[in-house]
Amino acid sequence: MSLLSFLDYVGVALFAATGGLSASRKQLDLIGFLFFAAVTGIGGGTLRDIILGRVPVFWVVNPTYIIICAVVGVLVFFTAHLFESRYRLLIWLDAVGLSAYCVMGAAKGMAATGSPTVAIVTGALTATFGGILRDLLANEPSVLLRPEIYVTAALVGASVFTAANETMMPLYASAAIGVAAAFAVRGGALWFGWTFPTYHHRPGRHPDDVM
Repeated sequence: MSLLSFLDYVGVALFAATGGLSASRKQLDLIGFLFFAAVTGIGGGTLRDIILGRVPVFWVVNPTYIIICAVVGVLVFFTAHLFESRYRLLIWLDAVGLSAYCVMGAAKGMAATGSPTVAIVTGALTATFGGILRDLLANEPSVLLRPEIYVTAALVGASVFTAANETMMPLYASAAIGVAAAFAVRGGALWFGWTFPTYHHRPGRHPDDVM
């Protein structure tokens, strides 16, 4: 198994686990767990493949990804109760999944187009879209709306990997520093509460006020 395939499977499994944890917070049945695990696990990669014109998408070509999501969903269904703070576990698993998936998504974008810019964008989309879908379906506060840095971590990881790859650094080294950079930013944001300055000026007028 290649390094990128390994990161692909790890990213899918970790995001599937966060989907299952969201289902546990909503006290859904087993089918709900399987659905959340699959949507979260393959959502980002599906969007990436559609954007890159790679159809059929990756999980249609290789159904192993669906099997991984199903197995993880079942495991979480029977073990989620063992974790006292499931939301804390969810966001840390999400951080690890984001770190692996931004590198893998960037590598696939680079392989498909040869463009570092596209690679960074596909890396960020791959790493974040599944979590966004998960929170939307679970009616949870979106990771995008949390104050801590999120998308930026994926952009950093994808950018570091792409830059290292452009210097002809070995793939395992490029991937390792990309994953480490993304996790350092996202993990630091969760641990230390790192944020960007927010918009504090007067909000825009309500649409009814300008009619």
